[in-house]
Amino acid sequence: MKLALFDCDGTLVDSAAVIHTCMERTFVDFGAARPTLDLTKSIIGLTLDLAIAQMLARPVDEEITAMTARYKEHFTLHRETGGAPEPAYDGILPLIDALAGRDDVILGVVTGKSRRGLDAILANHGMTKSFFVTRTADDCPSKPHPAMVLECCAHAGITPESTVVIGDAIYDMQMAVNAGARGIGVAWGYAPVDALHAAGARHVVNRADEIAALI
Repeated sequence: MKLALFDCDGTLVDSAAVIHTCMERTFVDFGAARPTLDLTKSIIGLTLDLAIAQMLARPVDEEITAMTARYKEHFTLHRETGGAPEPAYDGILPLIDALAGRDDVILGVVTGKSRRGLDAILANHGMTKSFFVTRTADDCPSKPHPAMVLECCAHAGITPESTVVIGDAIYDMQMAVNAGARGIGVAWGYAPVDALHAAGARHVVNRADEIAALI
């Protein structure tokens, strides 16, 4: 039996546009320079407070805590006012359906998103029931800490050695290495392929339909 743990942003769905818009609005609210899209993409995968701190090149402090809360307000407003949902990447929905139907694979999600944010995305794309176990920024320390992977392994009763982490960020690959799991990078997300390899990816795929055979 294998445990396949998917990242969310940049792996299952393309959420960069939504995240960047909320970051821009948050930074403007606090008198900070608007971040570039590349800067925003570079922190996707981290928990929100650490992401903003890294963007501003300083430790988490009271203002960054306040910015984190403001970002969540902007994100909630985006949802409540009918903002465009994050689209699933090509081939992801068929892949998840196929893997969920296998007897030798258990599926999970490990993400720096909030529980509320993850639940909304999974529900929007009809993927909620496909995932047996999930861990979010509300549950565990930020990637690349191994807690998300290790807690999912414990919940599923599967060892890290029988677990694969599928993600687009260096933090995903580093988390896999730290947990003793195998990392599969995806080339369609927000990190360069060479960076994924350098962070410990065993494989990097270009299409979603390549993943099933590697699990």
